[in-house]
Amino acid sequence: MSLTLGQPAPDFTSKDQDGNPVKLSDYRGKKVVLYFYPKDSTPGCTAQACNLRDNHKELTDAGYVVLGISPDTEKRHQNFIAKNELPFTLISDEDKSVHALYDTWKLKKFMGKEFMGTVRTTFIIDENGNLENIIEKVKTKEHAAQII
Repeated sequence: MSLTLGQPAPDFTSKDQDGNPVKLSDYRGKKVVLYFYPKDSTPGCTAQACNLRDNHKELTDAGYVVLGISPDTEKRHQNFIAKNELPFTLISDEDKSVHALYDTWKLKKFMGKEFMGTVRTTFIIDENGNLENIIEKVKTKEHAAQII
């Protein structure tokens, strides 16, 4: 499924780091940064999360709510948040159902090996729940600047 700008962002319900349900449509009226990343506590994902953390006030001042999502468990998310003092919600997508909606679970290559994994992608969703921007070439250390 290919997503295009202006179309409604696919709604979903999944669980946050504490096991609480998170429904995308509950954020209507707010701008949402929905960022898909491969794995907690890896160098690139940590750099990305810390860049969003360091610029969180600027993002919230601009009206954004930040939601990170990966296939990690709720427990791994809790540890990642605690270790890096992350001020935003992380969503667990162990069954990759949300990844399927956003077409971010794909065949990847690394060091000559092919495997299925998360393609690092950020979706900016406007107050009406429509896709405003899709960032496919994420700069992990400068991600907040790409959003704002």
